[in-house]
Amino acid sequence: MRLIHLPTFWTVVVDCIAWFIIHMGVVAITIRIPANRFHLNSWLYKNRDWEREGDLYQEIFKIKKWKKHLPDGAALAGKLGFPKKKLRGRSETYLGAFLIETCRAELTHWLIIFFAPFFFLWNPFGIGLFMIFYAVVENLPLILAQRYNRYRLRRILVKEGSNF
Repeated sequence: MRLIHLPTFWTVVVDCIAWFIIHMGVVAITIRIPANRFHLNSWLYKNRDWEREGDLYQEIFKIKKWKKHLPDGAALAGKLGFPKKKLRGRSETYLGAFLIETCRAELTHWLIIFFAPFFFLWNPFGIGLFMIFYAVVENLPLILAQRYNRYRLRRILVKEGSNF
């Protein structure tokens, strides 16, 4: 049961504005979290056995076919953003920073999904469910890409003798 009743036109307008504010607000907050707060082995980011060293993402999801088409939100974050579309170096420092940024991006997309249930406050139940569906469909591919990238980056670092 929604708490706020709006005409359909205004519901759509509020939905669009709310998603924009959620996206930009979450990015504005997560981009400012210091890199040392992200730990590769913390609960959210750690390797899972079922991921099979990242192979699951290619075998099941065929990630190599579509990952290149995903947007890179670094441009939205301005000078604080970290481009993740392609590797721009192979130094341990750069690859380590890239690893941390995959954690930041994953957290960002999980948080955006987290906000979807708030749409039940002013949307009918069916539209509220659609908003959850939208949030998952929009953000899950980006989460999968970040997890896949972490495995790839770790493989590069291990080949080059790093302890990551």
